[in-house]
Amino acid sequence: MDKKDIDWGDLGFGYIKTDKRFVSDFKDGKWDEGRLIEDENIVLNECAGVLQYAQTIFEGLKAYTTKSGKIVTFRPDLNGERLENSAKRLEMPVFPKERFIEAVLATIKANEAWVPPYGSGATLYVRPYMFGSNAVIGVKPADEYQFRIFTTPVGPYFKGGVKPLTIKVSDFDRAAPRGTGDIKAGLNYAMSLHPIVVAHEEGFAENMYLDAATRTKVEETGGANFIFVTKDKKIVTPKSDSILPSITKRSLLTVAKDYLGLEVIEREVLFSEIEEFAECGLCGTAAVISPVGKVNDHGREICFESGMESMGQICGKLRDTLTGIQLGEIEAPEGWIYPVE
Repeated sequence: MDKKDIDWGDLGFGYIKTDKRFVSDFKDGKWDEGRLIEDENIVLNECAGVLQYAQTIFEGLKAYTTKSGKIVTFRPDLNGERLENSAKRLEMPVFPKERFIEAVLATIKANEAWVPPYGSGATLYVRPYMFGSNAVIGVKPADEYQFRIFTTPVGPYFKGGVKPLTIKVSDFDRAAPRGTGDIKAGLNYAMSLHPIVVAHEEGFAENMYLDAATRTKVEETGGANFIFVTKDKKIVTPKSDSILPSITKRSLLTVAKDYLGLEVIEREVLFSEIEEFAECGLCGTAAVISPVGKVNDHGREICFESGMESMGQICGKLRDTLTGIQLGEIEAPEGWIYPVE
């Protein structure tokens, strides 16, 4: 199939309507078979559970054109598992992982003309999501739900690609202990909207959130996990029950150990120790790894050795290896790559 006539190298991270999206409805205690449709619009009752009580969860993954010209996606089984966990936490019906994978592959296949070509630097972003769809006025879970998947071609998440970012320590909390920080619920991201607008107005790319209980430990940003590199080239990543388990981060840690032979440490990271690290990166599906050159703590600047000119050596190797795996340039671990056929 011929690709769409798009300037792939000039894409930002925004929504572009593609040809098809997947829809499945939950009613009378079961999911229907699902279908691919063309209409991108959703009609809801004014009292729908999602509108009244924010009962919505989502996922994010990507499709790629590999070096050999095949279209693939990356570890959708883990996205399916995470969506299952999110649904359980918000008292929503589980959309089974196996059906999730089938729906993701079918949606990508139906939009293959929108998958950017190899070498363009762009990808097809895939957004599965679920929400309470029937009228709910009392504070309780909805009875009916809709699961959908749409796709959109995207460029880099941060403007300027992999140039080092300056971020700030936020005075706001992203997630509470024993809250919903470890699931991918829309309400978590709503919490971050005001802080990110404030950060952008002040000239920063993102926020560093500290733990809500003590405000002494590094957690994550509004949309990505942290990875730090010590001066002796060990990988350190924060561990907390209120951090979203990033699939990209988990993959990068495997790359660090099995491909680069680096020691990986998952532990609590005190904010007071971050100036001792040589490199810092933000990792997630959208950004892969974006380097952080500087953290602003209420006017006090904490600068990493890697600097503000380019990505640090270790973060660069991690990014290049993982993207090489995703693009078919480097052999992938078994089960990581799902072909779209």
